[in-house]
Amino acid sequence: MSSHREQEAAASASVPLHQLLNATAAALQAIGAGQSGTAALEATDAALRPAVQALLFQVLRNLGRAQALRRLLAPRKPQPRVDALLCTALALAWAPQASPYEPFTLVNQAVEAAKRNPATRGSAAFVNACLRRFLREQAALVAASDDDEVAVWNHPAWWIKRLRQDHPRNWQQILQANNAPAPMVLRVSRQKTTQSLYQKALQAINIESSAVGDWGLVLERPVPVQRLPGFDQGLVSVQDAAAQMAAPLLLGGLDAARPLRLLDACAAPGGKTAQLLEWAAALQASWQVTALEVDEQRSQRIHDNLRRLDLRAEVLVADAGAPDAWWQQASGGALFDAILLDAPCTASGIVRRHPDVRWLRRESDVEKLAALQARLLAALWPLLAPGGRMLYCTCSVFRAEGDGQIQAFLAHNTDAQLLPSPGHLFPGGADKRDALQDNGPGEHDGFFYALLQKAARAADAPPVAP
Repeated sequence: MSSHREQEAAASASVPLHQLLNATAAALQAIGAGQSGTAALEATDAALRPAVQALLFQVLRNLGRAQALRRLLAPRKPQPRVDALLCTALALAWAPQASPYEPFTLVNQAVEAAKRNPATRGSAAFVNACLRRFLREQAALVAASDDDEVAVWNHPAWWIKRLRQDHPRNWQQILQANNAPAPMVLRVSRQKTTQSLYQKALQAINIESSAVGDWGLVLERPVPVQRLPGFDQGLVSVQDAAAQMAAPLLLGGLDAARPLRLLDACAAPGGKTAQLLEWAAALQASWQVTALEVDEQRSQRIHDNLRRLDLRAEVLVADAGAPDAWWQQASGGALFDAILLDAPCTASGIVRRHPDVRWLRRESDVEKLAALQARLLAALWPLLAPGGRMLYCTCSVFRAEGDGQIQAFLAHNTDAQLLPSPGHLFPGGADKRDALQDNGPGEHDGFFYALLQKAARAADAPPVAP
């Protein structure tokens, strides 16, 4: 048994595998009905949740292959719970070298799961017949499914097509990266410790890490946050390396000695708000930071994160796209010196961490979200002071939410200048845009950054050279 299999077996040693497979199939069925992976896992028994999450994530990363194999074994789609159980078993068993259990064990336990669940008991013989045939004809069935690009790449066909159009040189690299688990990355608090000191604290408890950027650490393997030294005291936060580029990009050219007004629009869960405040504290800058979040429940997460980090910001429950409702309260009608717009998006750049996203999104979502992003840009740009900076970012790799969005904005706003920016960052970090920082983001999620500067007033503008 591989070390991966040993780890999975140890994690679930006290729970019968058929019970885990039933719980995983239930979560997969919920996702198929449109529920998020987070919500589906929250409905799972807490004692089973860690093992079920590990299995579910692997199933989601192989779902295209599993569905293709199921169609070969049973062209007529079975009822949803039976289909979810079959796809769960096939996703885990189709590639034995990557399977957490031996294929024969998975098949036996999947049949047992069907027998023990009232929703699938009547189809247990059907499940048994399909999976036994899979064991007999595995090589031929897998080879036949290779004709299906959804099976090969484990993404919806529209997603593959869009990436091929958007990034003709990198689409395969992006899809491959999406199917690998993402590392756990920490952001060290600038005001409480240093990157090297915290790395030594991790080493003292046998947690290995490597430096990324100026304040990040990539853990060799994920650990519960409760194991992180000083987590409750705010020494570190969990934040991807690409997301950690936000504060230095936005604040790098601002005068720390001035009492600046900063706005973090669409701020939940508050990671970037906290990063802005940590920079202000480290620079001993008297900056006023306002964080907006349209969802009241999500805004509470901003409060919770800032409280853990001993940071303070004005947090408003408000729609960033309707400034008439909050601008006076946020700044008394004064313009902002810097605005961070981390806009709602498809999350197509973070499917390594949320493998359910690719199966939940619809192609029409891209255009709907791009329209929302354009509305937010148009609403917030007038609130930026002349000479001020706006950082637009999304955790998306689709051009409609990144470069295409910004090019359209620049075409309609002649007072906007695009400053040197990372642009599209591909998941896994194989792109060549790390030179914007001396110690760049390295391994990271998919992201897009555009740093915009507003033209100064005519009276403040420098004279034009003859």
